[in-house]
Amino acid sequence: MPGNSKRKGAIKKTGKGNPTAGSGGRRRQGLEGKGPTPRAEDRPNHKIYKMKNAGAKRDAARPKRKVGDAAEWVAGRNSVLELLKATVPVHALYVAEGTDRDEKIREIFKLAAEQHVSLLEIGRLELDKLTGGAVHQGIAAKLNAYEYASPDELMALAAERDEPALILVLDGITDPRNLGAIIRSASGFGAHGVVIPERRAAQITAAAWKTSAGAAARVPVARVTNITRTLKEFQEDGCMVIGLAADGTVDVAESQMIDGPLVVVIGSEGKGLSRLVGETCDEIVSIPMSTGLESLNAGVAAGIALYAISQHRG
Repeated sequence: MPGNSKRKGAIKKTGKGNPTAGSGGRRRQGLEGKGPTPRAEDRPNHKIYKMKNAGAKRDAARPKRKVGDAAEWVAGRNSVLELLKATVPVHALYVAEGTDRDEKIREIFKLAAEQHVSLLEIGRLELDKLTGGAVHQGIAAKLNAYEYASPDELMALAAERDEPALILVLDGITDPRNLGAIIRSASGFGAHGVVIPERRAAQITAAAWKTSAGAAARVPVARVTNITRTLKEFQEDGCMVIGLAADGTVDVAESQMIDGPLVVVIGSEGKGLSRLVGETCDEIVSIPMSTGLESLNAGVAAGIALYAISQHRG
């Protein structure tokens, strides 16, 4: 009968009422591929993925270094020559077109070549603009902004060397030459770093670089927003904190606190230690002097204190 005929190619209904074309249908869909296999680093259960993400987490947890203010410009033949003689890291030298190649310029070019510093020739008006209208005499040096460390990095450096920490904290040192001298002493006596405040204090500038005689490239300098809070964090990490002041009651060389992890606070040139910083210190020490001189230059005082500490530690 026509109603019972099975024509070739007719659509057959399954028990669930879903039509299936021919011999394919849903079974063919079930056999379809899922696309190319993802790379190992894109598969959450693969060890390469886990290793890659663990590295990313470590990088995120690592304290980020703070970059200083905008790049600094040093203009003038004498100033640029002094920079290069002091091996201050110069990003590039800019020379105005038509500048007379006198003896100083030739010496600058020679030192720049030895230190692999780039030389760029630009128009005089452009150099005027870059240096803010300074008297550049046809040449200027561009210094990159200094990359500051974090206080944690200074502690990590001491641990890496397997040494008790020795860190200098500067409380309002405003003279960049004093800052440079302190960094130089820190390098000479094995300190693990220097901490400076972000505001109302000398920063790592060309003047500080020159006075440090290259030590600023070897000793990490950290910059913080709050000195008192930073001192408390050092104390929590197991450091003793001593403040150097003219009215200190203990000779720095005889302090019982300088054997282990130590933070030495140097006060500003005129005011000394600020009140909160002085109250945070575990002890106030001094450098005994035979004359009636009230106080030493901050850079000199830091050098003497570091020498006394190094002698005590042997």
